[in-house]
Amino acid sequence: MSSENIFPSQPSITLYDPLADLLGAGDGKFTYTFGDAVKLSGHACPTVAGAFLLVKVALDNLYPNGEIPVRGDITVEVAGGPSDGVNGPLSQVYTLITGASSAQGFHGLAGQYVRKDLLRFNVDGAGMVTFGRRDSGKKVTLAYSLASIPPKTEIGHMMGDILSGSASDEVKSHFAAGWRQRVLDILADGGNTTVQVV
Repeated sequence: MSSENIFPSQPSITLYDPLADLLGAGDGKFTYTFGDAVKLSGHACPTVAGAFLLVKVALDNLYPNGEIPVRGDITVEVAGGPSDGVNGPLSQVYTLITGASSAQGFHGLAGQYVRKDLLRFNVDGAGMVTFGRRDSGKKVTLAYSLASIPPKTEIGHMMGDILSGSASDEVKSHFAAGWRQRVLDILADGGNTTVQVV
């Protein structure tokens, strides 16, 4: 099975990027799907799916009624450091979609279109991540939990066998199918039970 287009095109996230518009990247409108996050990460897992859904739910809250989010005008504040838990992989997806970057990000043009320092770590908050609009100051804090979509017990056993080198090709195939199905279930849920506004 090809790694291209094996995940659904929905949910998707469309943003307008004024810098892209300025520099001739079409009309500046980009639509991101989970497949884009998979390409960035090099794999699909519940963490990558969660990062995508956290951004989706955040932008739906910050830009209601069909308003198009503005890429580069969004801040991301993460509880904990970049090496804590899965903050690193999550933050890469945040940056991909929102444009918000840490210190190594784009410095801007004559003080405009700055992307650096829009993503910050070790920010105190009740949830795991807070997204904000720079224009209005509106913020939403979110948490992510997979309690409603737990893994099947056999998946963990099969992973152990695979990592130890003792798994057959059949076990590897069953593992990959079961792992992918859980990711698909998480995406199908759309954040309804896995993402909480706190």
